[in-house]
Amino acid sequence: VQLIESGGTLVQPGASLRLSCTVSGRIFSSSAMGWFRQTPGKEREFVAAITWGDGNQYYADSVKGRFAISRDKVNNAVALQMNSLKSEDTAVYYCAVDMFNDASVPSTLKNEYNFWGQGTQVTVST
Repeated sequence: VQLIESGGTLVQPGASLRLSCTVSGRIFSSSAMGWFRQTPGKEREFVAAITWGDGNQYYADSVKGRFAISRDKVNNAVALQMNSLKSEDTAVYYCAVDMFNDASVPSTLKNEYNFWGQGTQVTVST
């Protein structure tokens, strides 16, 4: 399974940005897809996730109401729509898949995710 993120760039505070992640390989109905982010010197943190089968979503409190995760089963892809961006959203964003989630809600734990993309840089600055 390979994941490739795209869409990261430099934007101003308050702007919107959409990240995409395409997945090569099979994803199961019991799988979940997640977005995490990391800044230098800090742990990789959970941002949002979605179950592949039912589309149940879960968000970190810091992005709730501003970010939206979605999945495209036809194209094996997941997206993260980010609105009202803040400087503290600046990070490298990673897409990941939890192949064996097998639960009604997706995991927020990075150790539960089996495969990761290479990351895409999002910078929010004037």
